[in-house]
Amino acid sequence: MITEEKIQVTKGSDNVFEDLGFSPIEAMNLKIRTDLIIELRSFILEKGWTQSEAAQFFNETQPRISNLMNVDISRFSVDKLLKMIAKANMKVKLEVF
Repeated sequence: MITEEKIQVTKGSDNVFEDLGFSPIEAMNLKIRTDLIIELRSFILEKGWTQSEAAQFFNETQPRISNLMNVDISRFSVDKLLKMIAKANMKVKLEVF
């Protein structure tokens, strides 16, 4: 016998951290850090660098680059990530709405 199950789908917002219950301020900070880490990770992958080569370029340790490559957002502040973005000569566009 086949039974029909109804699945309820709830559309999320544009910030998964808010959807997970973080306060609006904390969710915004987590999203910004995640977005910056993803861009830096893509930069390193596009260069084809090893973690050691990336560490040398950014003047960081290899374990620190490993944290970045594993998207360990708890290890990075927005300020630190912006310094790394600047070192890579990348640009940041900020929109407030």
